[in-house]
Amino acid sequence: MMSISFPSRKFLTVLCGTAAMAMVAGCAKDNEIDLAGGVGITSTRSACPAVAVPLHTGDITLFDPATSRDARAVDVVAAITNVTPACNDAAEKVYQLASFDVVATRRDAGPARTVTLPYYATVLQGGTAVVAKRLGNVALTFAEGQVRGTGRAQASAYVDRAAATLPADIQERITRKRKAGDQDAAVDPLSLPEVRAAVQRASFELLVGFQLTQEQLEYNVRR
Repeated sequence: MMSISFPSRKFLTVLCGTAAMAMVAGCAKDNEIDLAGGVGITSTRSACPAVAVPLHTGDITLFDPATSRDARAVDVVAAITNVTPACNDAAEKVYQLASFDVVATRRDAGPARTVTLPYYATVLQGGTAVVAKRLGNVALTFAEGQVRGTGRAQASAYVDRAAATLPADIQERITRKRKAGDQDAAVDPLSLPEVRAAVQRASFELLVGFQLTQEQLEYNVRR
């Protein structure tokens, strides 16, 4: 499989889990400036990994014959959709489950048929570090005489709560109220390298996509 540059990747789907940690001041909304009693940033952050489908891995095309790339040789086209996260953050190991559908069409409405496709689930930390990767298979069922087929699968991840939680001093620097005249009153704490690095280290993602061959990935990129 061709490597993906995760820091610059774009997502087809991005879904976050349930909030596990809230830092609220007054009635301001998340990531807004709160003026009550000084200036501070109101934010809600979750220990649950975000769930995403990276660009170019959310669909797959099968050809018959396999070596052809002619439009008339397209056999099956499938795509990942309806990605639904469900997070359990009650324990020290945060569990993120992602269920998803795969919808497909085939060229010929022939006899009943089952097509099995491989997919991956990767846990990424800080946008670049691969913590874990698992492979699975999803079976697509085509009824007799039908060109549309469907399948359903799941991917999951465990993340250490401690690793996904910002250190107390970083939390304080982000949410601390600042009054006019304070030396750092006009400084966005998230612009500070050490704060930004800490937030990045505590950020996890569960990435789901088809396990493509080099040729399949190149086909998706070129389309």
